[in-house]
Amino acid sequence: MSRKTPVKPARAKQKRLSADDRRSEFVTRATELFAEEGFGGGTRALARKLGVTQPLLYRYFPSKDDLIKEVYRRVYLGPLEPGWDKLLSDRSRPLRPRLQDFYQTYTDAIFTRKWLRIYLYSGLKGLDINRWYVGMVKDKILTRIIRECRHEAGLAVSKPSAAELELAWVFHGGIFYYGVRKYIYDAPVLEDKAQMISDALDIFLAGFERIAENAADRRRAPVKVAG
Repeated sequence: MSRKTPVKPARAKQKRLSADDRRSEFVTRATELFAEEGFGGGTRALARKLGVTQPLLYRYFPSKDDLIKEVYRRVYLGPLEPGWDKLLSDRSRPLRPRLQDFYQTYTDAIFTRKWLRIYLYSGLKGLDINRWYVGMVKDKILTRIIRECRHEAGLAVSKPSAAELELAWVFHGGIFYYGVRKYIYDAPVLEDKAQMISDALDIFLAGFERIAENAADRRRAPVKVAG
């Protein structure tokens, strides 16, 4: 009796991705790669690590910079909620709970290992990702916060002073570094993130009040007349 040759199961036909899906897949895989290994190497090495040919990668991203810009758009701009600006500027609520809610939501979005590692790697390589993001934080977040602080203090809402902006950066950077210590360095932190934000707000608002008082004192100081 002849032995029957075992029939191999039919191989599932791989679904062909659309151009948009293929592009999205490249961005996803590149994001994972950049988070783990940084931004070193050219497009040939990048294509090899992504498991594709260099010409195929070029078809979707003419340069490595184009791919990095798309990673920035998805990883850094994607999580930013359009409602954040409204949250910060809603003067029907006291300022402090607005800031508490904003930083709770903001840190929920950025405190991930992937987000933080890409940010730090890009900074070490001197890439534009950091400059783009720092500019966005200054213009869209810190300037708005200072404007609301000035309004709450009864001061004229004007362009932030250098001292105000520096105080806001120290406050914001302290919260950011909490995430770095926890998710990058795996260092002990106060696990109650809401309490950490609240404590940071105490220091920031007290510091801003001091700056506001000094500004008011300068406005009230009599002008000395020579002679």
